[in-house]
Parts: sequence; C-alpha cells; structure tokens
Amino acid sequence: MRKKILFIAPYPFDEAPSQRFRFEQYFPYLKENNFEVHFAPFLDNKTWKTLYSEGKVFRKMFGVFASFFKRLMLLFTLFKYDFVFIHREASHVGPPIFEFLIAKVFRKKYNYDFDDAIWLANYSETNARFHRLKAYWKVRYCIKWAYSVSAGNDYLANYASKYNSNVFVIPTTIDTENHHNIDTDHHQEKLVIGWTGTHTTMRYLDVLVPVIKELEKQYDFEFLVISNEAPTYHLKSLRFLKWKRDTEIEDLAKISIGVMPLEMDIWSEGKCGFKGLQYMSLGIPALMSPVGVNTQIVTNSENGYLPIKLEDWKQHLEALLTDTELRKKIGAAGKKTIEERYSVIANESKYLKLFQ
Repeated sequence: MRKKILFIAPYPFDEAPSQRFRFEQYFPYLKENNFEVHFAPFLDNKTWKTLYSEGKVFRKMFGVFASFFKRLMLLFTLFKYDFVFIHREASHVGPPIFEFLIAKVFRKKYNYDFDDAIWLANYSETNARFHRLKAYWKVRYCIKWAYSVSAGNDYLANYASKYNSNVFVIPTTIDTENHHNIDTDHHQEKLVIGWTGTHTTMRYLDVLVPVIKELEKQYDFEFLVISNEAPTYHLKSLRFLKWKRDTEIEDLAKISIGVMPLEMDIWSEGKCGFKGLQYMSLGIPALMSPVGVNTQIVTNSENGYLPIKLEDWKQHLEALLTDTELRKKIGAAGKKTIEERYSVIANESKYLKLFQ
C-alpha cells in the first residue's frame, strides 16, 4: 500500500522558489518510491497574486480569511496521512495555531522545513504595515513541536538544535536533469555579468554599481538584471529582463559571469546560496559574498570566487572578462560541485529518510 504524505506550505504550487527547490521537485521521485503526495497551500493562486500587489486591502483580507477556513478544514483530514511535512509555516500570518493543533490536539507528527532565518523580521515595503502579523517568534515553537526538522544549512540547523534534537541538514538543490540542464556559452560575442532575484533583494547590488561603472570604462559587456521589477541604476551596460518561469533557464544561461553580493549580517547567514547554485549549475563562474553557506559551496579561486572588498570584486570580474579559458575552468568546477553535492540526484536519499 502506498503511504501518503501531506505537504503543507504557504504558497500555491510551482510559484515560490523556496518551495520549488526545497521539496516540490522531489514529488516525482517520492511517487516513484511508492509514496502518494498531497499538497496543501495556505494561499490559493488568486490570493497569492493579490497579496503582493499595492492596495486591495479588503480583497487581501477576504482571501486570507478564506485561507484560514480551508486550513481549519484540512485538520479534520489528517488521519488519512502517514506523514506531514510543513514548509516554513502552516498559515501565512498569525501565531502557530495550526502547528499546535496538528502536534498537540490531533497528535500528528510532522517534519518542519525551513531555508532562511525566518525568525528574523524581513518584509517588503508593499506590506510593511502588516509585517507584525507574521509573528516571527512562532518559528521556535514550530521547531519545538516538530518530530523532525530539515534545515537548509548548518546555521539554520544550529538554531533549530536549540529547540529540537532531531535536526537534519538538507541543502536547497538544483534539478540538473530536468530543469538546470543547459550550459552558458563562454564564446558569445558580448560577455554578460548577471544577477537574478526579486526586487526585495535588489538592494544588495547597490555595492557593485561603482565596480560596474569602473569596468565599463575599459570593457564592452552587458550588466543583466533578471527580476520581477526593473532596476533604477544609471549604467550604460545595464539591461533588464523580466523574470519568466517559462524562459527562466534560457535567460539565466545568457549570463557569462554571475554575481551574488550580500551584506555581512545574520539574515544573510541563514541564506542557502541559491543564486550561486543556479549560476554554477549552468557552468557560469560565480562570485558570492563570503557569508553563511556560500563559504561551504565555494572554494575561492577553484570553483568560484568569494570577494570581500570592492577591489576583490573588480579584480575577479576583470580576470573573468578577459580570460575565456578561466571562465570555462571555473564554470566547469562549479558545475561539478552542484552535481556532486547540491543536485536533486545527490540528495534524493535524504528525503526518503524523512519518511521512513
């Protein structure tokens, strides 16, 4: 008989990167191994799209209330499932009511999964007035009540270990067979320094603008930003490409050199290096700030670069812009790292262990 797994998550299927690359891409593998997968998002597609737009307060409130009702009804179906997997939170806002009910009232064991330092306040300006409803303090209780915890890196696992003794590190991974399965062209006529991410993290690029301006004086290249909103930088090399799911990988493959600058703070410590992993999976040499898991992913000057000062960023970017063989060498080493340590194939067995 096939065992049933209930995946509880904040967002609709195939919409949020944290869900897509944490667990959704493992669904086919789990089904192949005799599991029946059921997915229960808190927000439906309509509410999800409304929630991150300007205004529409009453529509947002109605959507969230409807989501709470559906989540309440879900509790009465828990008896049908052999395993419960909660990613980040059972409800998008508010205290950990559903986690408490699942663990303490319905007596159902669950695995708690997270991939950011989500116990720290972090919110967009669009919904700044509502950020207190997130109840960031609830994370420690979600961890404490869980039967097991899967964390995206050692920093997150160390935090979880304060409240739970059954903690596993499962990195955010790349599907190198079905998704990130092409390589960048190291011989394209005009080289491209690129970055991908949402408008909420675009501020990390601010520190690189002076470096790009300096490089523009000597080299002919594009500075490509792939995002949901256009940047406002005044750079002659700047090119904006709106992120689209259907062309995500083809657009990423346009990048010759990938950058991932971060601030040296505790929020960055909790990040799982996903931008860098994406670059590396396509054979793109990656430059990543040496914070958190980035220092575990990259060995400096071997499979990528870990620049600290602006001079380091300029030096490494200049070297890669002028040396095709270096780009190919660093890109190939990065791709090998992904395949051996951060691919779906390399981590499939870890997911099976969660449900055994």
